[in-house]
Amino acid sequence: MAGTFSQIYIQVVFAVKGRESLIHASWEEELYKYISGIVRNKEQKILAINGMPDHIHFLIGMKPSCCLSDLVREIKKSSNDFIREKKFSKFRFQWQEGYGAFSYSHSALDNVIRYIDNQKEHHKKQTFREEYVEFLKKFQVDYKDEYLFEWIE
Repeated sequence: MAGTFSQIYIQVVFAVKGRESLIHASWEEELYKYISGIVRNKEQKILAINGMPDHIHFLIGMKPSCCLSDLVREIKKSSNDFIREKKFSKFRFQWQEGYGAFSYSHSALDNVIRYIDNQKEHHKKQTFREEYVEFLKKFQVDYKDEYLFEWIE
């Protein structure tokens, strides 16, 4: 019997609603572990996860049977609940609608992992908006400014 053998690598990026800086350094690691657990429980591979107070990046190895939109919806819903239950934020925490998803070849993984691991350093030089628009242009994703994340200027 023949099987299906593949590995699909996707970097996912999404932001806190209103791009508020609500992810605090004191609990971000616990949040990343929780999200990593969701990915593993859905039988996908988490390869890297990191972010900033207002957004996160994670790189996953997906099986073709996984529906990315379902996975991201589950991550957002469950992590919202997790943050509220743990009372990590004194403000109402919620992820913004939408996300970016960008695919990579196996040969690019080391660079992508390094990029995600170095988010704090990277964002000393570039804003999230600049980064996100750069991804969209690099991957030739058609977009309209009014449908991007809500930006706090």
